[in-house]
Amino acid sequence: MSSASHPRGLYLLFATEMWERFSYYGMRAIFVLYMVKALMFDKARAADIYGTYTGLVYLTPLIGGYIADRYWGNRRAILGGGVLMALGQFLLFFSATLYHDAAATSVMLMYAGLTGLIIGNGLFKPNISSMVGQLYPAGDKRVDSAFTLFYMGINMGALLAPLVCGTLGDTGDPADFRWGFLAAGFGMLVSLALFTLLKNRFLVTPAGAPIGMPPSHAANRAAQGRNSGPLTQEEISRLAVIFIISGFVIFFWAAFEQAGASLTFFAEEQTDRSLLGWTVPASFFQSINPVAIVLFAPAFAWLWSRLGRAGREPASPVKMALGLFFLALGYLVIAFGVNGLEPGVKVSMLWLTGLYLLHTFGELCLSPIGLSLVVKLSPARFTGLMMGVWFLSQAAANKFAGMLSELYPEPHLPAPSLLGYSIHNLHDFFMLFVFMAGAASLVLFLLSAQLRRMMQGAG
Repeated sequence: MSSASHPRGLYLLFATEMWERFSYYGMRAIFVLYMVKALMFDKARAADIYGTYTGLVYLTPLIGGYIADRYWGNRRAILGGGVLMALGQFLLFFSATLYHDAAATSVMLMYAGLTGLIIGNGLFKPNISSMVGQLYPAGDKRVDSAFTLFYMGINMGALLAPLVCGTLGDTGDPADFRWGFLAAGFGMLVSLALFTLLKNRFLVTPAGAPIGMPPSHAANRAAQGRNSGPLTQEEISRLAVIFIISGFVIFFWAAFEQAGASLTFFAEEQTDRSLLGWTVPASFFQSINPVAIVLFAPAFAWLWSRLGRAGREPASPVKMALGLFFLALGYLVIAFGVNGLEPGVKVSMLWLTGLYLLHTFGELCLSPIGLSLVVKLSPARFTGLMMGVWFLSQAAANKFAGMLSELYPEPHLPAPSLLGYSIHNLHDFFMLFVFMAGAASLVLFLLSAQLRRMMQGAG
């Protein structure tokens, strides 16, 4: 294998994660629409449930990473989590099948399905991410590139999911939501099948030792460099960077994850979705981001590599501050587009497309860089747990995103407010995210030099 190539296990993890993300994002694309149009929940209740669900989805990886590090190993955690997520999607299918004739049972099944997805994701998500880093020896320069490729797998699934599940489920007939959930369930089964059949063949170290085994397995201990000694000062300093960076990404994801709630409401109600005589389903707009990820990720990978060879590559915290800046810029664009917009008046879909494109640039500066940074800064015996900490920040962010979505202005209701800031219209709503992400970007940029020293040369 040449120094520039990647182990075959990376492509197995790519495919496994792609289909799992297809399942997750397929469900997400139609979930708030299902609650509002089929279960007849109001927007505030739907946004609250959505925020709680997505928050818990990213909270449980902290537990799942600990279970894998201490007891099960990555492989068992991924398999167990995958089974629970598939079950959760099929429970949502039955919920959407019964919503008309047995409303109470339908709601109960919905909550049961969400529980399966939450617990299953907690076992699956941190462990498949941490396995990417285990495929490479310590100090291998290919790790950033590996995570960029892995991130493309995530977004291939996210690209396909709204198109397939939205086409099947978001038809205008509430009875069809079940077919979107069913497709998401089958996507999870494909992910499980690929991992189960190929894990023993491809998930090995360069020396051929299996990775992701229970921590008591001798080969796994040797492969991952596990030990029980106390943390060194260097390790403590690096771990502190993970916690600090995780605090900043809360502001990123709280604004970014409006895609599943408030921005879906905006696409549904105030975006002109007519295209060549066809009305684009609101759920389809969630595919813009992953399409742009697939198109632009190679360009960003090339840019970082080119700057690195010239000795001018920004440090990871600077890249992440840039990500927050692009996020703020995206909301500034759409705030301009809706300024003075009367209720019921629809705007061109180009405004929402522009927002998602700029958010994609921000995501490419922040998310894969953060995943790679966690692997590089964590002691091997804590990688799964620290990946859980990384997702813990996304848990807080997603719950915060749901709370912020509840502030989405409704013409017939009193103006909501946050910390004295009143939101009378969509311009006020979107400017809230401009201020939030812009301030976080500036502070992180100012702290970047200190964070780089704390990283002690690792990233």
